[in-house]
Amino acid sequence: MSTFTKNVPGASITYDIHGELTAGSIPLLLIGSPMDAGGFATLAAHFPDRTVVTYDPRNTGRSTRDDPTAAVTVAQHADDLHALLGALGSGPVDMFASSGGAVNALELVARYPDDLRVLVAHEPPAGGALADRAALESVCSAMVSTYDSSGLGPAMAQFIALVMHRGELDSEYLARPVPDPSAFGLPTEDDGDRTDPLMANMRGGVVEFVPDVEAVKAARTRTVVAVGADSGGPSDGELAARSAYAVAELLGTDAVVFPGGHADFSGERAEEFAAALREVLA
Repeated sequence: MSTFTKNVPGASITYDIHGELTAGSIPLLLIGSPMDAGGFATLAAHFPDRTVVTYDPRNTGRSTRDDPTAAVTVAQHADDLHALLGALGSGPVDMFASSGGAVNALELVARYPDDLRVLVAHEPPAGGALADRAALESVCSAMVSTYDSSGLGPAMAQFIALVMHRGELDSEYLARPVPDPSAFGLPTEDDGDRTDPLMANMRGGVVEFVPDVEAVKAARTRTVVAVGADSGGPSDGELAARSAYAVAELLGTDAVVFPGGHADFSGERAEEFAAALREVLA
């Protein structure tokens, strides 16, 4: 593995190349957000025949930015990815993108339609595509306000409760008491830090995202929306699963069901997951 950095406006991006770039080969990028490169080590090991590239999004892991407390937008993440691909110089690549990384990848396809050959967008939390988007925006706005006033522990407790919830967010959900961070093993005291990358993405509108459908359809990229078998369905699933089904419907395609849940590409089911990914890429 070789590690490189790429300077982009307002940040420095660190990325890793597993193997060697050779003429005519098509690299496979494995990305998330706010998950950094370390979260894809297990999945990358199941593609020894491919040159795999992983990276740390700005303000995550080894990557830095000039103002670590400011919002990070989906467009900024897409521009960072475009710059990284330019540094690789290999032409269109294949990409597996999960969670916030899938949102960023959908924006990449819309903004830079020649960058990707195949995109597998796994459970993008594109809340703007959901019928209950107004309620979701209220919940996330309250979460960021909690982060600003009380720190990471109380805000993350709200986030965990949100992503564990199944089905639409209704008045009953909005009336729930604020969860106790200690119930999730989170700190209750405020350490004063406001550089958390997840909260920066929240400020940047990641959960309000809806893809530019016409631009994605017009791109050269074959875009596949994926959802975990254990994540639930389009109406009774977790937030990211419901969003994935909604995005697939907007694009006029069917979501492809992958093994496991939201993060099982990095766990015990990684081999099974990698086999499904290999099949879709082919």
